[in-house]
Amino acid sequence: MFLLLAPEGAGADHLKALARVSRLLRDRGLVDKLRATESADALYALLIETLPAQSAA
Repeated sequence: MFLLLAPEGAGADHLKALARVSRLLRDRGLVDKLRATESADALYALLIETLPAQSAA
């Protein structure tokens, strides 16, 4: 299950975030690791290490 919250004035940022999540969840290995994770901290760490660094805008 996934929940995406965005302010009304966010423009298309929420669509970009949703597309990014969709691309991540296509990776069967990552999905298997996410399902095997038992704590919120471990889940967060796994997602953070998977995401490429973003430049400050």
